[in-house]
Amino acid sequence: MTTTSLREAQKHLSQLLERVAQGEQIIITRKGIPVAVLSPVGGSMHSAETRQAIEELRALRKGVRLAGLSVREMIEEGRL
Repeated sequence: MTTTSLREAQKHLSQLLERVAQGEQIIITRKGIPVAVLSPVGGSMHSAETRQAIEELRALRKGVRLAGLSVREMIEEGRL
């Protein structure tokens, strides 16, 4: 999560909103104290971190084999 000052947020609001639209959350501070969070509508459900975690899990799943069978094969056989 990115942090920015109120002054910087005022100067670059359009750019910050573009980043938020891509799923990023941004904390706005006043005198170093967090006062607000810019986040996409719908909360963190569609955040970049969530999408990245899903992709990492998919990558981890590829190539995993148990006793010669892939996870997909075991699911199809009803073992998992």
